[in-house]
Amino acid sequence: MPTPSPASAPIRRLTLRDLTACADLSEDRGWPREEHKWGFLLTAGTGYGIDDPGGGLVAACTVTEYGPHGRPSLAAIGMVLVAERHARQGVGRRLMRHVVSELGTVPLTLHATPYGRPLYEELGFKVTGRAEMVRGRFTPVGPEPGIATRAATAEDLTSILRLDEEVFGADRTPIVTRLPAFADHLRVAEEDGRIIGYAAAWPNMDTHVVGPLIARDTETAKALIGSLAARTDRPLRTDIDVRHEELLAWVRERGLAVVAPNAVMTYGITELPGDWNRRFAPLTVAAG
Repeated sequence: MPTPSPASAPIRRLTLRDLTACADLSEDRGWPREEHKWGFLLTAGTGYGIDDPGGGLVAACTVTEYGPHGRPSLAAIGMVLVAERHARQGVGRRLMRHVVSELGTVPLTLHATPYGRPLYEELGFKVTGRAEMVRGRFTPVGPEPGIATRAATAEDLTSILRLDEEVFGADRTPIVTRLPAFADHLRVAEEDGRIIGYAAAWPNMDTHVVGPLIARDTETAKALIGSLAARTDRPLRTDIDVRHEELLAWVRERGLAVVAPNAVMTYGITELPGDWNRRFAPLTVAAG
């Protein structure tokens, strides 16, 4: 029988058994392998992929759903990759059309690189915001914010979940409850015994990624970043909503440089739910 071409090969759900193939695909496109992140996304969400008859994957992406189980109110698409040898052959378009169709009327969001943005616009996604990836070794400068922070405990989980849903605008219980195992550090900011922000730092290759970063205000966000930076000797990386100009200037003064811009895009909604004023950075751009 003839070998099916990538243009007609079936699209299937991915599992943790595909972790190495996903990492190989990342490496094929010049991305870091990011096994830790792939593992998280494949367990907290759903992976989609097309097999290469010669082994490995032709293409892959992940979908992370938020809201009531079985009735999501928002889904984030990420890690959209097509192997270099199959690029510019319509494979990515076919995979994305399949995912959009699978999700039906669920509103969608994604972070797009300048390279990927034309495809998403063709599919009906609209740019509704921007984020800047910053990276570097954090060096304290001047007085630090006087907001109290501490390591999160199991007793904080209910308060963190309540705050997260209020700020994000959808229930993210499957994501947030995985943070203690996924992240190396999970910290909260509090005032008068009340949690006013939280942030995690999780390992990704040679860096610690700060995300999610949810805080009452910019000073609280600064305090959380500073407290995480003090507990690692790795460079920090995070993706900050460009509307938070003061925080972006603050991290740049402390050694983090802008690495890449991303367009925040939505499908089926004109803007993301929740309160952007308190949403400073996502867990990862792949999960919204």
